[in-house]
Amino acid sequence: MLSFATLAMMAVLSTEADANAALSARTLTQPVVTQDLQANESIRLEDIEVTGRPLTTLIDTFVAEVAAPAGRRNLARWDEPICVAVVNLQDAPAQYIADRVYAVGADLGLCRGGRDCQPNVVIVASDEPDTLAQTMTARVPRSFRPGGSGMDRGNGALEAFKQSDDAVRWWTVSMPVDSMTGQRASRIPGECSGNCSVAGQFAPNIFMLASRVTTQIVDEIVKTVVILDIDKVAEVSSQQLVDYISMVVFAQIDPRADTSTYSSILNVFDTPYDATGLTQWDRAYLEGLYQAQRAQRGPAAARDEIANSIRRAHTRLSSVEE
Repeated sequence: MLSFATLAMMAVLSTEADANAALSARTLTQPVVTQDLQANESIRLEDIEVTGRPLTTLIDTFVAEVAAPAGRRNLARWDEPICVAVVNLQDAPAQYIADRVYAVGADLGLCRGGRDCQPNVVIVASDEPDTLAQTMTARVPRSFRPGGSGMDRGNGALEAFKQSDDAVRWWTVSMPVDSMTGQRASRIPGECSGNCSVAGQFAPNIFMLASRVTTQIVDEIVKTVVILDIDKVAEVSSQQLVDYISMVVFAQIDPRADTSTYSSILNVFDTPYDATGLTQWDRAYLEGLYQAQRAQRGPAAARDEIANSIRRAHTRLSSVEE
């Protein structure tokens, strides 16, 4: 399986886009509508009925809407150090993107890779994103579909990635691992351990503790590629764009999720005035994901555990803000 360093080089060779102008600082101003009223004028407002939903229900619905795990696996998150490569941008905007992604990762307790680290997050800007996506997936297919069980969302999702017309598109590869040892729990075709002539050496050997409720196998994100349509991302500010990128890098987000009823950076390309960056809701989601123990065996129980962790994070952030 080729590394993402190779993938980044392929991206450089696949496009000539000069995207720097689109990432310059922009100021977005909200139009203000005023109305002059006479001092003795009175305004009658119609009765308004407000129907609220419990926070737990809102969180459960949000998780169900945005979460996009690989296959039938549980939600994955990063555990290893993050190494970001930003391609097809000049040094200043590329460094701005990388620094912000690293900063969000640090807030979640993630380490930054060293100077000579191999990129596991590749962010590519292009004025021909469809061509770029087709080229990258054709030249380095194993970087997108490694072939192991529970590592990606399948051919249908990959076709949607290649044909997407979104301003930002992304592809995430995750890996089932033994939380006790860090050992891979899914075999990649063509790889083996020990004597490759022995059939049993092709599958990882995991010592499992018997339990019907809990599991020691957890899912970790190992690679993410993000493609920016340089013409479309010009519609938002640099901070909005980079925080949007951070959200899809650090969580498995469904590109087709409808988050319009939530205050989230994920809505920025539809309603750019609603959020200048990661919202409290976004931060609670990420913090809850990265603080959850992830010890529940079934997908439903695992999501409930993460939802409860998100609720605690939301409560903490709300009290801090107050």
